[in-house]
Amino acid sequence: MQIYSIFNKWSQTSLVLRILVGLVIGACLGLIVPQWAGISILGMVFVSALKAIAPILVAVLVAASIAKAGGGLGPRFRVVISRYMLSTFIAAMCAVVGSFLFPVTLQLSDVVEGAAPGALTDVFTNLVTNMVSNPMQSVSQANYIGILFWAILIGIALKLKASQKTIDVVQDLSQVITQTVKWVIQFAPFGILGLVFTSVSESGLEVFTTYGHLVLLLVGCMLANTLIFNPLISFLMLRRNPYPLLFTCLKESGLQAFFTRSSAANIPINMNLCKKLGLDEDFYSVSIPLGATINMDGAAVTITVMTMAVAHTVGVDVTFASALFLSIIATLGACGTSGVAGGSLLLIPMACSFFNIGNDIAMQAVGVGFIIGVIQDSVETALNSSGDVFFTATAEYYDRMKKGQS
Repeated sequence: MQIYSIFNKWSQTSLVLRILVGLVIGACLGLIVPQWAGISILGMVFVSALKAIAPILVAVLVAASIAKAGGGLGPRFRVVISRYMLSTFIAAMCAVVGSFLFPVTLQLSDVVEGAAPGALTDVFTNLVTNMVSNPMQSVSQANYIGILFWAILIGIALKLKASQKTIDVVQDLSQVITQTVKWVIQFAPFGILGLVFTSVSESGLEVFTTYGHLVLLLVGCMLANTLIFNPLISFLMLRRNPYPLLFTCLKESGLQAFFTRSSAANIPINMNLCKKLGLDEDFYSVSIPLGATINMDGAAVTITVMTMAVAHTVGVDVTFASALFLSIIATLGACGTSGVAGGSLLLIPMACSFFNIGNDIAMQAVGVGFIIGVIQDSVETALNSSGDVFFTATAEYYDRMKKGQS
């Protein structure tokens, strides 16, 4: 009982604060006692736990999301879903361009040379072969392309053929897996301590210079998508200044999400904002939860930038065709991102597998992501969640405009 009480108090303390403390302690220990190599095991255990749960999380979460999606959506739903997906794809492309213009490499161990698929036929062959791999084998071997493919098919089959009780069971299972991930992430401060200790003891403080460049690239791409491309989409639809609506969404939704770091936790806040904006409750009560699942601009940026950084680190020559398919994969992968803090990081191995980059190397990038997650994940969630309201409002205003309403 006492252990439960201690864990409860630990869980209630800000995760951001705990990660910051772990980061500082790990850096100090790496500088003062670099010979204490045993501290590194904390990072190894944390990464191994993530490696074990991530494939199951992706499989169940994507299948459950598709199974629960409502049918018979009207014009507004088609508009908002298409804008969610378009925005996420543009975010991935923006990240690709940013990564080409400002390439970043990571401090990884056991790095070997990799090779990207050369011709377009090789790209298709690699993609299709991984897609149709045995589903159980895909999960056990962390083949995220195969996991995503089978999860989508199973989700559609559940939606078409399963009873509501069965779908509820899958939903419950997704909640259980998500809770398990939350428990694992509660120990992120210890994992970060070990990962930072390893990096600093081996590379010194200059490792933070690389991470600083990485954070700037990530946040820069996210802000470009939020402040330029998303308003452009809205302007082309409504032919009016989109920035008053955008800044309202950022202030009343994004600010809250920055600190909660959970799109799911921000759903009630977004619904309240939609009510204040005078939107149709029957519409936003579906589009906001849906947006928390598939409107993942920040996640697409994170997946793409981190994958490109790993590719640059291992010497993969990324072609235009490969970059295009990476954007598509990042878009699809981002739609299955978990609603918990750091969820997008768990999909980096899926994107890396497209370039034949091994899971062990890719999971090191996930570890780097958790180190910078104090900034990256907060900004990512703020932009994702505020975008849910922004595109929901845009879709409704567009529908009103077509009907000649004010």
